[in-house]
Amino acid sequence: MSEPIRVSDTPYALEVESGKSYFWCSCGKSSKQPFCDGSHSSTDFAPVKYIANESKKVFFCGCKATASQPMCDGSHKKI
Repeated sequence: MSEPIRVSDTPYALEVESGKSYFWCSCGKSSKQPFCDGSHSSTDFAPVKYIANESKKVFFCGCKATASQPMCDGSHKKI
């Protein structure tokens, strides 16, 4: 598997908690999107760690094409 699986045509808008770490799924195989569940183990992909520096709403990429992993950069609109 060399290309990630496109999971969503929109980002995942989620509230994050300051100081907490989140692991974004970069392969698209996780059943707990947008977060990693270990499904990447048979791929060349690895989860991307995100540490929240404040409690707020953020937008995790769902299309897996973002250049700003793990945050959405609007790439889903170009595909």
